[in-house]
Amino acid sequence: MKIVYLDGATMGDTSLAPIEALGELTVYENSAPGEALDRVRDCEVLIVNKVKVTEELLASAPSLNLICEAATGVNNIDLDAAAARGIPVRNVEGYSTESVVQATFMHILSLLGNAPYFDGAVKSGAYSRGGLFTDVSRPSIEIDGKTMGVVGMGTIGSRVAHVAEAFGMRVIYFSTSGTGHCKEYPSVPLGTLMSESDVISIHAPYNQRTAGLVGPAELAMMKPSAVIVNMGRGGIIDEKALAEAIDRGSIGGAALDVFETEPVPEDSPLLHTSYPEKLRFTPHTAWASVEARERLVAGIARNIAKGW
Repeated sequence: MKIVYLDGATMGDTSLAPIEALGELTVYENSAPGEALDRVRDCEVLIVNKVKVTEELLASAPSLNLICEAATGVNNIDLDAAAARGIPVRNVEGYSTESVVQATFMHILSLLGNAPYFDGAVKSGAYSRGGLFTDVSRPSIEIDGKTMGVVGMGTIGSRVAHVAEAFGMRVIYFSTSGTGHCKEYPSVPLGTLMSESDVISIHAPYNQRTAGLVGPAELAMMKPSAVIVNMGRGGIIDEKALAEAIDRGSIGGAALDVFETEPVPEDSPLLHTSYPEKLRFTPHTAWASVEARERLVAGIARNIAKGW
């Protein structure tokens, strides 16, 4: 069995041995569209993460029997074209839940606790020279008793809500699908969530309902002390409007793991705000703990082992 992984660099140094055991595996770090067309010509199983699987690519792979998504979302794959050719598409669900939840609270605690500033104060020698045993020049805000607003109460959003409860937070949520299926917490309109929450955490997919969901009007509803975190998909928050809100000082801060364009362009307004200390970024790594990547490889291997 010939297995081709078109963007294996996304796995870092994670062992692909479970997949290698199933056939002849060829791994490319990344593949431009033209390169991908040539690389799939004799493959039987195709593994992709962000590489687009188009009708043109499928036409270049006459031996293809199975497409494995090295993620949960399959929006990079033309599902209709695959179905028309009788090629099943399999993804991996649930592998990154704990990784994303941990990254979410890493950012929240860093923002509210001003962690980079205090770390820098010690490392720069400013604390040593200060003469006081403490430094209270920047606030450190407790989350106990505060309100957590979750946008998207799916598997990850629900887990974030449970952890927030463990911290003593009140939880409300906005259903991006409009169903309000979760009965553990109050489902509220988006405007209510934006205005009442001290922390807003986004865990929704990118689709017609969520594109630009949080724009200038929604950001204007936030408390001046509130922070917003996007661990869902880039494009759910209007990045230009967010940068402007940070510059105005109308919100307390923001953290993003995902961006409208990835990698984020160097001229992005988010990278040129007047108050960079109010922002936290990670380069789309919330999903990628060591354990999550290992679970992902195991899930891909199981999907291949099922056959087609």
